[in-house]
Amino acid sequence: MELKDKLVSSFMAFENQIDVDTSVHDIRSEAIKIFEEKGFPTKKEEAWKYTSLNTLLKNDFSVFPKEEVALDFKDIKKYFIHDIDSYKIVFIDGVYSSHLSETTHEGMDICLMSAALHKPKYRPVIDNYFNKVAKTDDSLTSLNTAFSKEGAYIHIPKNKAVDKPVQIIHFATGNEAAIMLQPRNLIIVDENSHIQIIERHQSLTENPVLTNSVTEIFADKRAVVDYYKIQNDVQSASLIDNTYISQQRDSNASVHTFSFGGNITRNNLNFYHKGEHIDSTLKGVTIVGDKQHVDHYSLVHHAQPNCESHQDYKGIYADRSTGVFNGKIVVDKIAQKTNAFQQNNNILINDKATINTKPQLEIFADDVKCSHGCTIGQLDEEALFYLRTRGIPEKEGRALLMYAFANNVLESVKIPEVKRRINKLIATKLGVNLGFDL
Repeated sequence: MELKDKLVSSFMAFENQIDVDTSVHDIRSEAIKIFEEKGFPTKKEEAWKYTSLNTLLKNDFSVFPKEEVALDFKDIKKYFIHDIDSYKIVFIDGVYSSHLSETTHEGMDICLMSAALHKPKYRPVIDNYFNKVAKTDDSLTSLNTAFSKEGAYIHIPKNKAVDKPVQIIHFATGNEAAIMLQPRNLIIVDENSHIQIIERHQSLTENPVLTNSVTEIFADKRAVVDYYKIQNDVQSASLIDNTYISQQRDSNASVHTFSFGGNITRNNLNFYHKGEHIDSTLKGVTIVGDKQHVDHYSLVHHAQPNCESHQDYKGIYADRSTGVFNGKIVVDKIAQKTNAFQQNNNILINDKATINTKPQLEIFADDVKCSHGCTIGQLDEEALFYLRTRGIPEKEGRALLMYAFANNVLESVKIPEVKRRINKLIATKLGVNLGFDL
């Protein structure tokens, strides 16, 4: 049985396992119809022109884990940013792990999506926000909506600065021969509030894992959302990450995506402006090799005047790896005084690596400041020669040049411990000890 047919036939059994109100049932039922009609995306679609899921879909993925698996913190400590105090929401094979997590309901809700979907006290929030910014005509988002059961639910009330970051971590253990996970996160940050979030998907097995994740983020007036995605998984794990962000007037939302590992990684990042004086930041660093494939697809929709967006993605590709960048900025006619910047720079380490990049602008206003561009090249041999004349070996010289290439993305990371961790991951990917404190 093909995976699409297996998922569609499993939907009724899934709904029978859970207790939800009528409104969520209707949303799920409509979503599975959309997925059944559209199926998995193919390269015939412009947005997926350079990314094929065919090899993934040949696996016989289990839709529901058969049993719960326990993990000891000492065995997975290295996957946490463990040198900071943080709230933690941890899932093992899609199941919440209470002994690894630290949640709260004191003055704010940092807890579980399943609780929000099932408990009546959350119903007004679910009615107002669940599936309200996610693209309802997207097949993979619809698939996640149909099977939405567990994930992170975060609601920060107005005038609240969360005292420590939130870590959302999903582990796959290999308890199944192959498993498909579909976490659903809902994050609501009310007026004048501030939150920092670190998200990671990590496989602990060589068994195939496919994660189809959806995150909806709502930033109210003057809210600040600072989000970090760390993607450094094993070669048998693939991730399709769909993030939708709705911003109200004077809000500031930033997403930093660090893609260092995994088989196929697809990041769909969508920002929607709902008021004036909004600031959106999208930055990323990709360093991959072997036959890894990383695809960044972004959209910033400027629908109101006097707003800014900044996109800066750096890619370093080695061996037979493939990179894709497809970034779009849309400026509506009403969105005068928009300031939008988009840049994608790439280095190919050898002639077998591939990058496909397509920055796009669609501007319908006449009083804007917008720019976009991309570069594809190799390391500067003159700069490398200069470093060698100063006694720096070629290998370390190349690493220094590549680190400098990616450094301006790291400069905007606001959590020092995250910045140090990313720097260590970059040094590891480059295969050298850079010889100075990062």
